[in-house]
This record gives sequence, structure tokens and C-alpha cells, in this order.
Amino acid sequence: MAEQARTLNDVLGDEAGLLEAGAWLHDIGYSPTLREYSADLPVTGFHPLDGARYLRLIDVDEALCSLVAYHSGATVEAQERGLLEELVGAFEAPPAHLLEAITYADMTTGPDGTHLPVERRLSEILERYSPDDLVHRSITRSSPELTAAVRAVEKRLAKVG
Repeated sequence: MAEQARTLNDVLGDEAGLLEAGAWLHDIGYSPTLREYSADLPVTGFHPLDGARYLRLIDVDEALCSLVAYHSGATVEAQERGLLEELVGAFEAPPAHLLEAITYADMTTGPDGTHLPVERRLSEILERYSPDDLVHRSITRSSPELTAAVRAVEKRLAKVG
């Protein structure tokens, strides 16, 4: 995903480093070792929120925490989990262009690092979860928004390319 983020350097200028850091750290909330670093770290099981809280705990820049907290349709999944109020109360949403950029990087990179079209990435995610799983429901609900974010970034890339 960081490789895809780097393709946006010309589009993002001074913010390119922030996006690349977000690409590297966006899934840190999945790490089971986060709780080892602080017994006070609240763990929800929702990786964007857990990861952003951990990054804040270790004094990472708030803009980066925000990217991690909101990446790739996180608000929809937070709503499915009953955590939307907690997410919104804890972190300010990143600027739209950065949220689109991290979504682009995530939704055009497969689990093995291959680059793929957003439609294939969304299908790949849906294939991993049963239709009654909240991740499946969240991705289904957020697919139009995720696809639109990727298309917006592709347009920006075409203009600078």
C-alpha cells in the first residue's frame, strides 16, 4: 500500500509523507501487541480506532492519527459496530483529499501487495467475509463511497501525468 501511496507524491506535494506514513500504519490496530504497551489503552476490536488511539498514546502527529482512524470507509464500519459516536468524538476527520488518497492506496492494493482495480479489491474483501459479517455489510454499504474516492484520485493523477 505504501508503494501506491508514493504514486501520489506529485498530487499531494508536501502532504505526500503524511499519506505514506498513513499507508504504513493504517492497519496497526490489528496488532495484538498494542495492549502490551499500555494497560490503559481502550481496545474496541475496531482496528482504525484502536490503531489511532495507540498512535496518539505514543505521541504521533494528530493528522496521522486521523488518517488511521478514518481510513477506507471506517465511519460506515464504526456505525455497524455502534462506535461511530466514539470515533467522531475521539478524532477529527481528515481533509477529504487525504481521506480519498489513503482510500485509493488501500483500495487498489491487495493483501499480498499487488496493485489491482478497486472493483477487484472490494470483491476480494467481500469474499473473505460471510454476508452476515459486519465487515461484509460495511464494505457493501461503503463500496460506492470507496469507488468514488478512488475515481477522484485517478482523475487527479491523470491531470498531473
